[in-house]
Amino acid sequence: MTDPSAYRPKPGSVPADPGVYRFRDEHGRVIYVGKAKNLRARLANYFQPLDSLHPRTRRMVTTAASVDWTVVETEVEALALEYTWIKRFEPRFNVKYRDDKSYPYLAVTVGEPFPRAQVMRGAKREGVKYYGPFGHAWAIRETLDLLIPVFPLRTCSNTVFQRYQRQGRACLLGYIDKCSAPCVGRVDQDTHRQIVDDFVAFMDGDSSRFLAGIEAAMREAAAQEDFERAARLRDDAAALGRVIERNAVVLGDQTDADLFAIAQDELEAAIQVFFIRRGRITGQRGWIVEKTEDWSQAQLVASLLQTVYGGEEGAAGPDAGSGDSQVPREILVPTMPWDAEGLIDYLRVKRGGQVQVKVPRRGPKRALAETLLKNATQSLALHKSRRGGDLTSRSQALKELQEALDLDDAPLRIECFDISHTGGTNQVGSMVVFEDGLARKAEYRRFNIRGTEGEGAADDTAAMAEVLARRFAHQDKEADVASLSGAETGLEEGADGIGREARPSRRHFAYPPNLLVVDGGAPQVGAAARIIRELGIEGVALIGLAKRMEEVWLPGDRFPVILPRGSDGLFLLQRVRDEAHRFAITAHRQRRSKAMTRSALDDVPGLGPAKQKALLKRFGSVKRIRAASLEELQSVPAIGPKLAAKIAGALAREQKKDEKLDP
Repeated sequence: MTDPSAYRPKPGSVPADPGVYRFRDEHGRVIYVGKAKNLRARLANYFQPLDSLHPRTRRMVTTAASVDWTVVETEVEALALEYTWIKRFEPRFNVKYRDDKSYPYLAVTVGEPFPRAQVMRGAKREGVKYYGPFGHAWAIRETLDLLIPVFPLRTCSNTVFQRYQRQGRACLLGYIDKCSAPCVGRVDQDTHRQIVDDFVAFMDGDSSRFLAGIEAAMREAAAQEDFERAARLRDDAAALGRVIERNAVVLGDQTDADLFAIAQDELEAAIQVFFIRRGRITGQRGWIVEKTEDWSQAQLVASLLQTVYGGEEGAAGPDAGSGDSQVPREILVPTMPWDAEGLIDYLRVKRGGQVQVKVPRRGPKRALAETLLKNATQSLALHKSRRGGDLTSRSQALKELQEALDLDDAPLRIECFDISHTGGTNQVGSMVVFEDGLARKAEYRRFNIRGTEGEGAADDTAAMAEVLARRFAHQDKEADVASLSGAETGLEEGADGIGREARPSRRHFAYPPNLLVVDGGAPQVGAAARIIRELGIEGVALIGLAKRMEEVWLPGDRFPVILPRGSDGLFLLQRVRDEAHRFAITAHRQRRSKAMTRSALDDVPGLGPAKQKALLKRFGSVKRIRAASLEELQSVPAIGPKLAAKIAGALAREQKKDEKLDP
């Protein structure tokens, strides 16, 4: 680990001008690239005391061995140079944008003498017009099947084209009028180029002109009683209509915009974009981003726009690689980007015209943004489920945790505990179980916190103490039952918070976890460690996961363990912690909802649901039960003199309490 003071620039040597800086490691490799309006002020932020830096930044500056910079004239030039260096060096500490899947494009090779239409993936090429990206390749083929009879440009590969050119006869597509057959001279190069230009114009959104022209020609052919030609034109119009219907108008006809949405958690973000041209969604694309620092959404938006519109070769829009401007007139984002003024100037230079960056607040654009956000949220959830379900990733995660936490074996069983409450009321503890990196929901348990006097715990650490004590008490009971009977018997946590014997099943608590995780930092870990010592539990590793910076705390350590932000081990711990949090909140809400619907009858000892139902059936409401005499209460089956007195007393106390609150 390098001491940053060893390579800190001398005071006054860093200019106070705009520029781009690079951190390099001991081998000279660029590990981070950044830009700044003021290089001196920006670099000074990296050479503060290590304790004050974000863990990710701290790791970067201690990995680096030198820093250099390049001064530029304007902030726009700094943005351009930063993008160029990130693409060139691929620094490990910069944000990485990965496609969430392989997107196909409808490509037209306009740079060839006889252009062709095809499905194309991968890097953009010069002299190719791109449309999309499409969600599936079959959607492109269906579109071509509809349009080729109207615009019969070639779709065959160059090898096939040259073979039929040598043979002097057309292929099957040429014979069935799905190709103009330029290979055999049925049309010359200029005529085929005109067909391609019409196809491109239609795909660019100039659909009404072609549809109107075909319909006019159809009416003219019908008037001349050329019904065969009129029928062909009718079919062509229907085909164009079906293609137009697939790209429904979502905004005004003159709207050219890119709409972005971001769904994120502490480690990753899913980004989705709609490409809207002439009011129609012409393509959609998504990325998964590993967040290298604790960035705000504004910083993430700024990085995203710079990456998407940074260069022709890295373009993401529908016109990417075509030679046309890839920056639309309007860019719709969930939050205004960090340093918006400089970024907008940069985008204006890239486009060669005015560019507006807006946050949609209302109307159709806002509704479309909400739809796109749902797509991004689902994309992030799908990415996490795929990553969590992958055997290789799970194995790597367990191995990383074993090495980082210095465990003797991989933590095949992980249990995580969390506490949820509202102002100290309706406290609920949750326990979730992951085995071999997968959630075992059948073994989740929740604990209603009772406290020392049955009114809940004093604080979260006391609540955690109760939960852990009860969890390991269940373990001892089950071990005893299993050893005596030889059967696998479970103890399930009832709705009242009391363990009850379940039907014979596999044991839930009969063996301890390899790794016990609590939600929180050093205080929570210290409390949990004390409880485990008092209970005499041995062989259980304990950690805490602090949510703010995703730090892993070990009992008694002054400093946390920092796992790499993109590591499978940290991803697994985050999933375990988030699942415990979700389960605790769900249980707390259920308990709170039940508490809000309780009546004084629920607090009467010996008055169960069946007897309450009988009382309500006899009197109709709690108000009428309160007004009834003891003799009337005893007239209800199973209600004796003692129980009737308890009911009358409980309802009288509730009435007095209500009168005090609302005199």
